[in-house]
Amino acid sequence: MFSQGGLSLEQAPPISVVLRFFMTGAIFGVLLGLFLLLDSFHVNLGNNKQALLTHTLSLGVMASFMFGALFQMLPVIAGVVIKMPTKKAMVVHLLFIVGLSLQLYAFWDLSTPFIYFLASAYLGIGLFYAIFLMLKELIQIKDHSSSSKGMIYALLSLSLAIFCGIYMLLSLGGYIDGSLFTQIREIHYSFALFGWIALLIISVSFQVVEMFYVTPKYPLFISNYLTLAIFSLLILKILAIFMGLGTELITSLLSLLFILYAGITLHRLYHRKRPTSDATVWFWRLGMGLFIVSMFITILETFIDISTDIKMLSNISFIGFGLSIIFAMVYKIVPFLTWFHLSNQGYIEAPMMHDVIHPKKAKIHFYIHISMLTILITAIFFDYFILNLLSAILVLISFAWLFYNLVYAIRKYRYTQKYTKRFEW
Repeated sequence: MFSQGGLSLEQAPPISVVLRFFMTGAIFGVLLGLFLLLDSFHVNLGNNKQALLTHTLSLGVMASFMFGALFQMLPVIAGVVIKMPTKKAMVVHLLFIVGLSLQLYAFWDLSTPFIYFLASAYLGIGLFYAIFLMLKELIQIKDHSSSSKGMIYALLSLSLAIFCGIYMLLSLGGYIDGSLFTQIREIHYSFALFGWIALLIISVSFQVVEMFYVTPKYPLFISNYLTLAIFSLLILKILAIFMGLGTELITSLLSLLFILYAGITLHRLYHRKRPTSDATVWFWRLGMGLFIVSMFITILETFIDISTDIKMLSNISFIGFGLSIIFAMVYKIVPFLTWFHLSNQGYIEAPMMHDVIHPKKAKIHFYIHISMLTILITAIFFDYFILNLLSAILVLISFAWLFYNLVYAIRKYRYTQKYTKRFEW
């Protein structure tokens, strides 16, 4: 058995499993940029433009990258091995792509209710199958780490978000009466944003931040209890919603916990033992800063009436948080996996990590990313055509640059397999 840093070839899924989802995320990111570009020219994006853009980002981009990362991180962080990962990931990927494509079409053309049913069926089966594969293995772990427990809560949150999403799709298609649509929508957003995206990032960070950047460990009260506290508050929010009670206190407590986590993470990154210039650290710092901004506005909203512009600032900040951490993880995972798999396949001239995706390329992406966020935020307060156009172009460039870097890594991998010598064991 080959072993590198605790990860073995028996544990690690083939690199194609991870890159399939990463490439999909980058492609949907480019599609999002194209949608925004068309919207800046006032091209009609259908009858439910907001849902179209939101789900292109949240499912097409974020969920693709997060599932790809999960297939890779489960063996590393939790010691979980999914048998026959290539076939199973391919089934998940196919159902996910078909379901999401149908969903986006349904948002564009509201006159085809049967598409809502098909979208809910394909997405529901594909996503629930992926969750089943992962939860089945995670639940069997005897000695859970803070990360593995958090992953369970994140996947359970995703299950609730999907269930609510299916209810909403069937309501829009006219298959059910949708009398609880407003309540279900609030639960859907809460569990998708706080319980899935934020909770998964937090869970993974407990080991990844320390492992990648050699930082001090998180305080035990944070690593042991934070994910449980967040998930418990989200469950309480469901009860409050259906009992007709206010959720302001619960939302404020959630936001305070997120701010506490982000502040501690920034402190840990500042005190890392290898303070070298690294774009992925910049992404993490930016992401945590934006997380704090978003959650501070969320708390503020529970006490005073805030303008639509400030609410949009909170939304953009949360999106920036999620994308920043995703980009940081991609630029760590892809070079490592390329080197790891080629080295363990016996290729003498396996490229080093900086030869797969050079750190300068990651820095270029950081500059594009922060420029994109700056223009997006500016466009909130100054609704000028040139700002909307420029923000759309920067979104397009950001994901196109990531797509190029992923393609370059794949070509490097295939070139090494085809043209370099392999050591005979």
